[in-house]
Amino acid sequence: MRKVIIVDDEEAGRILIKEYLDEYPDLVLLGEANNGVDAVKIINEFKPDIVFLDVQMPGMNGFDVLTHLEELPQIIFSTAFDKYALKAFDVHAVDYLLKPYTKDRFRTAIERLSNNLIDNKARPLTESLLMDKTKFPERILVQSQNKLITVATQDVLRVEAYGDYSKLVTKDKTFVSNYGISTLEKKLNNSIFIRVHRSSIINLNKVKELNKYTKSYDVTMENGDVVRVSRGYLENIKKLMF
Repeated sequence: MRKVIIVDDEEAGRILIKEYLDEYPDLVLLGEANNGVDAVKIINEFKPDIVFLDVQMPGMNGFDVLTHLEELPQIIFSTAFDKYALKAFDVHAVDYLLKPYTKDRFRTAIERLSNNLIDNKARPLTESLLMDKTKFPERILVQSQNKLITVATQDVLRVEAYGDYSKLVTKDKTFVSNYGISTLEKKLNNSIFIRVHRSSIINLNKVKELNKYTKSYDVTMENGDVVRVSRGYLENIKKLMF
C-alpha cells in the first residue's frame, strides 16, 4: 500500500485524479490540498509516498512547496503548462502530466512509479534541492497571528535571528518564520541575501546606504533600519562595493 496526496488549485483536476486512482487499490488517498500553503502542512504531517502536484497555484507554486518539505516523496506533476517540464525533472519528478491527459497517460505515470529507481518510501530532502539556484523559493511560509501565510522573498528587506526562529522584515511588516537564521541563509538566494552578522541577513536589493566608520560598517535599509556589520562578515559586505 502506498499513500497518496493530491495538490491542485482546481477542483476538476483533483476529481479527475481521484477517479483515475480508483483503479489502483494499492494507492490510498490520504488527503488533498488546493493551495501551496496547505500542501506543505498536509504533506509534512502525513508523509505520503506519492504526491500529485500542480505547479501554478495561489500563494506558493509547486516548486516552492518542495523546498518546504521535511521529506521528499515521489512527485508526479500535473499541470496545464509545459514550460516547467525541464525544471520538474531537475527535482527528480517521476512524471509530468500535461493537462488535459487521458487515462492511458495516467496509467503510464503510475507504471513509472513502480519502475522508478527511487525507493517508494519518502527520502530525505537533499541539500542540493535547497541550494540549487534554480530552486530558491520565490515565497516563504511565515506566521501571521494564528495562521501561516506566504511572503514574497523579494519583499524581505532583512532577516533577524529570533531565538530558534527568525524575523522577516518587509517594508511595513515583521513576520516570524519557523526556520532558524542559518536554515534561511541556505534557503534564500545567496547572490541577493547575504549574512552580515551572526543574527542578521540583508537583501542587497533593499540597501539604501553603506556607512563606513573607522573600524566598522553598518547598513541602512530602505525602511530606515540600521543593521550592524560584524567583523567576521566584512568580506560579504564587499559585494556592495565596486
